[in-house]
Amino acid sequence: QVQLVESGGGLVQPGGSLRLSCAASGSLFSIYAMGWYRQAPGKQRELVARITSGGSTNYADSVKGRFTISRDNAKKTVYLQMNSLKPEDTAVYYCRAEHPVFDDYWGQGTQVTVSS
Repeated sequence: QVQLVESGGGLVQPGGSLRLSCAASGSLFSIYAMGWYRQAPGKQRELVARITSGGSTNYADSVKGRFTISRDNAKKTVYLQMNSLKPEDTAVYYCRAEHPVFDDYWGQGTQVTVSS
């Protein structure tokens, strides 16, 4: 069982930065790939960034060069550094623990609003 708790969301002006954190419980954090997803009102949830247990990363085209995903296995935490934020980045951001054998887990989400 893995529980995920996101934090770090808020209101930021266009061009600003935020860092999201997702803290995990459980002893198997290091074997999970971790993903950040987002869902804007009226839209489907989409993958923003993902990091494997080995540290390989991939990003949605819309955030490449602006967002960076990282993980600290000792702290059981995954981060999403978001720079040069745009109004279209406004969404609820969720983290997800993914594994090909074990169940996947979702956090409760954190709201990010980019507005002047």
